[in-house]
Amino acid sequence: MTPPRTFRIAAIPADGVGAEVVAAGRAVLDALAADSQGAFAFEWQEFPWGCEYYERTGKMMDDDGLEQLKPFDAIYFGAVGWPNVPDHISLWGLRLKICQNFDQWANVRPVHFLPGVRSPLRKADDTELDWVVVRENSEGEYAGLGGRNLGGRGPGGEVAVQSALFTEVGCERIMRFAFDLARTRSRRKVSSVTKSNAQQYGMVLWDDVFKRVALDYPDVETESVLVDAMSARFVLKPEDLSVVVASNLNADILSDLGSALAGSLGLAASANLNPERRFPSMFEPVHGSAPDIAGQGLANPIGAVGSAALMLDHFGLPDQAARLNKAIETTTAAGILTRDVGGTSSTDEVTKALIDALNA
Repeated sequence: MTPPRTFRIAAIPADGVGAEVVAAGRAVLDALAADSQGAFAFEWQEFPWGCEYYERTGKMMDDDGLEQLKPFDAIYFGAVGWPNVPDHISLWGLRLKICQNFDQWANVRPVHFLPGVRSPLRKADDTELDWVVVRENSEGEYAGLGGRNLGGRGPGGEVAVQSALFTEVGCERIMRFAFDLARTRSRRKVSSVTKSNAQQYGMVLWDDVFKRVALDYPDVETESVLVDAMSARFVLKPEDLSVVVASNLNADILSDLGSALAGSLGLAASANLNPERRFPSMFEPVHGSAPDIAGQGLANPIGAVGSAALMLDHFGLPDQAARLNKAIETTTAAGILTRDVGGTSSTDEVTKALIDALNA
């Protein structure tokens, strides 16, 4: 008998609704493992880091937190941010600290339109829409280069400089990742998002690398689109999209737009990947900590469960990932929806429906 594969996962619920959706995702994953006839199992360890931890210690995570995380097979993350901690401290002190130090350079954000969830796009009623945003996740506009100076000039005299960093290596690896992903999809197309008309150095390098990399993928259709035009494309002609590759900031914004068009940010899953597997990858919903509804049982767990499906794919369990995605579709099609997508179900009720769909 083949021994079960046990995946060690570091759970970081962090802030707000993060605790609720991580608990939901863990329950669904454990139910999936229990139904696997011993083929695989999950071993969880939860870490208490986040804004509440910051209030107690002055740090968003332990000083040796990265060393603690290194042995795990993956990280399952909730959400970061709370009103009592400045956003740039909470984000850079936890999520970005993990992403950058673990070189999780490929951020994959599917835009998936679910049955039973009404989209604000009329086109979604009778057109099959499904695309994925591939985000460069290690440099670009979020490189953290710059500073604030000249405060000695007095009130109103300070100057802030924020530099975007584009490297040929960083551009090429995310573009090759996008092309390889496109080869697995029914439509082999990669759309590169740029702003080289205004950003004449970094984004011109981005464009040049894209043209060069595209030559190695003659079977994949390509286009280069300015970010403002791509924003319009998301709304007006989304059926023309398959894989969209963009810089850190542009992809961050566009992927949120895509999820809103699909019905809610609460549906949005993501994977922060270190494709070389030198470090653990991190899987998280992208909806944020939602202080306005935290602790009320109103959070949508679909984004977190969809992120768990991406984690299963990363573990080499595509059939189990497909089961999880099918359970999501069965649940939403049955009208078991949280408030953000027009329903009345609680977080726990949607979680139970997902588990029931797995066992059906």
